Amino acid sequence: MTLTASIKQQWRLWLVALSFFTRIKVKPIDEFKPEYLNQANRYYGLVGLYIGTFSVLIFWLSSLFFPPSIAIILSMITSVLLTGGFHEDGLADTWDGFGGGWTVEQKLTIMKDSRLGTYGALALFLTLLLKFQLLLELATQSEQLSLFGNVIGALLVGHCLSRVLAVSLIFDQTYVRDIDSSKVKPMTKQQTPLELIILLTSALIPLYWLPLELSALLITGLICLRFIVITWYQRQLGGYTGDLLGQAQQLAEIVIYLILLAYIVN
Repeated sequence: MTLTASIKQQWRLWLVALSFFTRIKVKPIDEFKPEYLNQANRYYGLVGLYIGTFSVLIFWLSSLFFPPSIAIILSMITSVLLTGGFHEDGLADTWDGFGGGWTVEQKLTIMKDSRLGTYGALALFLTLLLKFQLLLELATQSEQLSLFGNVIGALLVGHCLSRVLAVSLIFDQTYVRDIDSSKVKPMTKQQTPLELIILLTSALIPLYWLPLELSALLITGLICLRFIVITWYQRQLGGYTGDLLGQAQQLAEIVIYLILLAYIVN
């Protein structure tokens, strides 16, 4: 493959990632193949950085006219609108399934139900509340994480690294739904080492602007979270589903904000 063809292919995969993981409309993909969905996972961290940039822009503009609490809420709304609540939906479905089902089959059936249950509603409400409070606390701290400011840095790091963690589960975990009847069948194929390397490399972009010791803390915390999530998912279902990846992203985002705040406070 020539350099021009290679660049064109990577651009094609980026557009696939952007169109699948967000509500942003892109032009039809030339010569689209189902396996592009799996290969596009390598750019999920960059998609998170893209979403984080929009959230940062809204936060910055809003903070010129409104108090930090309002600016944070508007930035959170922006990220939800950009993704269509993709990950929040996975979080709610996961808690409905885990909370309401006894067997693996029951849990998977409940998770496929589009209706929101008590467990899912509670998980969604508490998650959004915690994210808001963490970002608000970051906004009120005088010590700055980076030259961009606390909330801006947190949004960029949080949206990027949380998605890197979520998609990394595809590399070594088993998809537990009926693959043949699944809409995401191409995505369930395990990633190659090259795709994982590209995915992990994207995480270095926002980390570059943070102190080295803070970056080390974030990486360590996310590695620990990944181990916990894998153990939890294995015990519950024996693998992962798309909903569980969405929940992993939400959990990782919260852990990132917790680590950032703890670093500043202490």
